[in-house]
Parts: sequence; structure tokens; C-alpha cells
Amino acid sequence: MSSRSRLVAHRALSYGDRTALTSGRKTMVQKLDDAQRSALLARFPQWTHDPVRDAITRQFRFDDFAQAFGFMASVAIVAEKLDHHPEWSNVYNRVDVLLTTHDANGLSERDAKLAEAIEALL
Repeated sequence: MSSRSRLVAHRALSYGDRTALTSGRKTMVQKLDDAQRSALLARFPQWTHDPVRDAITRQFRFDDFAQAFGFMASVAIVAEKLDHHPEWSNVYNRVDVLLTTHDANGLSERDAKLAEAIEALL
């Protein structure tokens, strides 16, 4: 890979480009079809489907802010490793998480992997 290709790849990843880089070429992430989406929702019944955004959401509650923040820090580490990041908010002991893949305009396998990793942290 040339220096220029490495720089382009670095910039793409640094600025949140959610496409995979393969041999210097970008490949789009595929949106789940109806059967795959149904299977995802069956695997994670505690998550709610948002049909408007084609996303899954879940609210987590903890004993206090420190536990909520610790959970977010743990998710952040996993999200970085998966190169897929949640939309989320935190108010005191509550963390609201929304997963969708912007490049796919809806749910993708990346969301399933991140949801599974989040569930494993509980």
C-alpha cells in the first residue's frame, strides 16, 4: 500500500467512515433483509425495533452514575475494536443506546455484533 493510500485510509477511518477498506477499495455494508432483521430481533428481545430509523434501541439502568459511566466506557472499548459506534445518551443512572448502520441506511450485521457484545458486558 502506498503512502498516499495509507493516508487516505487513515483519514477515512479517523473521520468515522463506516465502510470497510479492502485492498484500498471501499465496500458498502449491506443492510439486513426482512428475514435477517426478524432473526436479529428474535435474538435480542430486550431491544426494541425503531422502524422509522431501522434501528434497535435499549435502555439500561444502573445503581448510580459511576456504574452507568463504567458501562459506557466498556462499550466504547468494544465499539472501537468493532469499528462501529452507538448513538447513545446518559442521564445519571440511565444509558439509552441506539444501533443502526448509517452507511447501510438501517440495520446491518455490525449492529448485531455490537448488540451481542453489549449484552455480554452485562
